[in-house]
Amino acid sequence: MTELGWRHHTLIQALLSRGPLRDDQFHPIFTGLTGKNPGSHQHLFDECLLKINKALSYVQCELRGFRSQYDGRVYYGVVNNISDQQSKLGTRYSVPQIAFYKAIIEAIVQDATAQGSISNIDALNLRLENQVLTSTGSQSQGDPTHVPPALKNFSISQKEKTLDELVRDQWLTHTSDGNIGLGVRSFLDLRSYFHNNDIPSCQVCNEAGVKAELCQNESCTVRIHKYCLKKLFSKRRGERVCPSCGTEWHNVVPKAELIDEEDGLDVPTQSQAPLGPRTKKLRPSKTGGEDVVESGSSQASRPTSDLRRTTRSTAHLR
Repeated sequence: MTELGWRHHTLIQALLSRGPLRDDQFHPIFTGLTGKNPGSHQHLFDECLLKINKALSYVQCELRGFRSQYDGRVYYGVVNNISDQQSKLGTRYSVPQIAFYKAIIEAIVQDATAQGSISNIDALNLRLENQVLTSTGSQSQGDPTHVPPALKNFSISQKEKTLDELVRDQWLTHTSDGNIGLGVRSFLDLRSYFHNNDIPSCQVCNEAGVKAELCQNESCTVRIHKYCLKKLFSKRRGERVCPSCGTEWHNVVPKAELIDEEDGLDVPTQSQAPLGPRTKKLRPSKTGGEDVVESGSSQASRPTSDLRRTTRSTAHLR
């Protein structure tokens, strides 16, 4: 087993005690411990993280980094690489709260327009019945014989409280437009989930394109993160077109932003964003005995199977 020094232990402890940290929070800790700046001593920084990850691998954990798809900043955190019944015992969330969180994640990542968020109203109108699996492995579509009372009776007020808790714990976040997006901890922990569920990836970095720009060609499936677009087009002097189909890319990043683009993520492995306004208290109404928020149509109230069938063309018509 790899022997770690006190500096390695301090870096790990900082992430465990304070939670995921932005690069401008984590790098100064490294500098304070080593006297070296990660920007000018990248190799030393990489070697340090690699050594940490070799040691953490013995307990199925990893010090991981990722670039936020909302603000483009790099974050670091320690995650558990194994998901089993024992690891689930560590959560303080109830079964209905976890089902609610999963429903929000599915609604966001399966959005064909790659907006990377869901409105508060749509989130509150999510039906937890769709998270219940039948014995055949298909979703119950709300069959009352398969739905536990705890899920059926999970009220709007309980959902509002859960949203606040998930945002506070960085599993979710408030986006700049006031919607609900994936939090730092979700991006850190759900990498394998994105891969296993075939979430479309960014053409440039190959990470899940939860919030991304889409090619204007309706028949082209290319999506690219905004910060990856900056990096891609900053290297091209000619026409800015889709790297797959050659269609002109209209969502051109301003040249001023291109200059500020940083290099790619620098987190070797062995193989908080500011919060917006709190969830608005919305007045629920009773429809067929179930709480429904009174505003517009609910994307999230559709079964998950319908979300997967959503195309970009139909999404634009909504």
